[in-house]
Amino acid sequence: MKARVKWVENALFMAESGSGHTVVMDGPPESGGRNLGVRPMEMLLLGMGGCAAFDVVHILRKGRHDVRDCEVQLEAERAESDPKVFTRIHAHFVVKGKGLDDAVVNRAIRLSAEKYCSASIMLGKTAQITHDYEIVEVE
Repeated sequence: MKARVKWVENALFMAESGSGHTVVMDGPPESGGRNLGVRPMEMLLLGMGGCAAFDVVHILRKGRHDVRDCEVQLEAERAESDPKVFTRIHAHFVVKGKGLDDAVVNRAIRLSAEKYCSASIMLGKTAQITHDYEIVEVE
């Protein structure tokens, strides 16, 4: 996997993934930024959420469960002094579908957290990561 990050000006950077997608990263005005993009640490948190949601949907679909939507709401705390690593992350999953079993959704989230989601397993080296979920029945 490759990536490239190029400084544009002040605290503005353009990041390009190996697959050719571009993301703008910027800092707040107090750091010389113009608030034009996400912060690098926000990107890490978003990456963890994307990785976990992808896993949960994939596991449920592979098991032929009728999943219709999956959202992960993340909250994180960081250390007060440098390096300001994540110290606590909570992921709340909202899984929507038809006839989804509680045990099946719980298992999918656990498998993601403990086995498949490289991002959360890596961030778990510095942060206490917790999960909960709700299942919303749809027609």
